Amino acid sequence: MYKRILVATDGSTLSKKAVSSAIDLAALSGAELVAVKITPRYPQSYFEGSLPLSPTEVSKIETTWSDNAQKLLDGVVKAAKAKGVTAKGVVVKSDIVSDALIAASKKHKADLIVMASHGRRGIKRLLLGSETQQVLTHSTIPVLVLR
Repeated sequence: MYKRILVATDGSTLSKKAVSSAIDLAALSGAELVAVKITPRYPQSYFEGSLPLSPTEVSKIETTWSDNAQKLLDGVVKAAKAKGVTAKGVVVKSDIVSDALIAASKKHKADLIVMASHGRRGIKRLLLGSETQQVLTHSTIPVLVLR
């Protein structure tokens, strides 16, 4: 069925459910699991008149983001291994989550992308966009969306 499953996680309650389901599916199908956490490239300031960050501060923030992402992924790998699933964690730096997930699925030769949908509607969806929708419409491999 599936040889390699890519699961996206951000540490939220919904993405934890997606991770759990992806681990179970990988165990059933004998697939490898690739857990991906997307982190921004660098801190961005959206408020006019805000103080710019020094290169040292930017480096500290990026290191914190990367360390936190790696800890999250280490937990996913540990949970997968406890169920007999071969797994690895990958931190990807990108400002566009959907593009990064699709690129990661190609790079790691995934057969399936598993991700959660926050189910935003109306103005929240319009303002925040839908990374899940972007992945669904642009991925060339199947996408399993969990809520």
